[in-house]
Amino acid sequence: MAGQGTPATALLTKQRIAYTTHPYDVSPDSPHYGAEVAAALGVPPAQVFKSLVTEVDGALTVAVVPVTGELDLKALAAAVGGKRAALADRALAERTTGYVRGGISPLGQRKRLPTVIDSSAEALPTLYVSAGRRGLQVALAPADLIRLTAATLAPIAAR
Repeated sequence: MAGQGTPATALLTKQRIAYTTHPYDVSPDSPHYGAEVAAALGVPPAQVFKSLVTEVDGALTVAVVPVTGELDLKALAAAVGGKRAALADRALAERTTGYVRGGISPLGQRKRLPTVIDSSAEALPTLYVSAGRRGLQVALAPADLIRLTAATLAPIAAR
């Protein structure tokens, strides 16, 4: 694991959370990025989640959804008691989280943001999220991710 440290993996180690890291090589510009990451890791796409920085009524919020679907912005807004949700500006998302697009992790962000995880995560033994840089995923128990991000669970993925 040497050389793979990120703020996300540092947090997991500090909190003594069981996790594994999984490097992969997929172009961040691929139109089917999530599916290709799942294939590269050899895991079902429903276990691989993407972290999207959004704005709900002007407040930054992280949405964590399976790569098999899109984010339902209306459902996200409802989950946090807001009216309107939209994807956040890329530069703002990168500046606020400390991560680059394609490598934004819900863990170890520069500024801790409210987080909503799609409720499908609850049924999984393990899920994969970005470890904090492109080309590296971290696998952990959904309950650990929910606890560390103080996340709300809600059906926010459009299937």
